[in-house]
Amino acid sequence: MSLNTLIVDDSPIIRSILEKTLRIAQIPVANCHHAANGAEALKILQDEWIDLMFLDINMPVMNGVETVEKMNELDLMKATKVVIVSTEGSATRIEQLVAQGVSGYLRKPFRPEDLQRAVTDILGVIDG
Repeated sequence: MSLNTLIVDDSPIIRSILEKTLRIAQIPVANCHHAANGAEALKILQDEWIDLMFLDINMPVMNGVETVEKMNELDLMKATKVVIVSTEGSATRIEQLVAQGVSGYLRKPFRPEDLQRAVTDILGVIDG
């Protein structure tokens, strides 16, 4: 099973590192889309099938919290698993996002095995 992924972060360097880390962690990726903010992510989600989205919280234009809220309004959370990838680790914020349908959380910086564990926890065993 190969995954269509979407990496949403305002830093192109972080997006590139996350994509490389997916491959290092041997997560089978078919297509990896990138967005610099939530507004760009929503456009991609409306045009492409995305299995798994990695979403930063703090971004300009539309932040991660606003993106999750809009995804719920558009009924996109059921089809796409969302993992928050952020330096922000507030337990209250994470609980709020999980209550809104977020599937997981990775704190930056993370190791490839942390990413692999998070994806496996969310999607189960993945055949490469």
